[in-house]
Amino acid sequence: MIFKVTYQPNTQQVPTRENTQTLYVEAASKGEARELIAKYTPYNVEFVQELSPAHLAYEQESNPDFEVSVF
Repeated sequence: MIFKVTYQPNTQQVPTRENTQTLYVEAASKGEARELIAKYTPYNVEFVQELSPAHLAYEQESNPDFEVSVF
């Protein structure tokens, strides 16, 4: 499954909407996606969302920089 993860790049600052960034990760569950990000990045995860096939297609079409992160 592909998950869309919204996060703050700095864990030392108060989260603000303007600093929220997105990455996509392949994992078996939301929990595994969170574990991968916690293990391999310094990011403060805000939200993990499983993408349906239609939503995934939309993200790929609307985001020219779309790529699934590999850890």
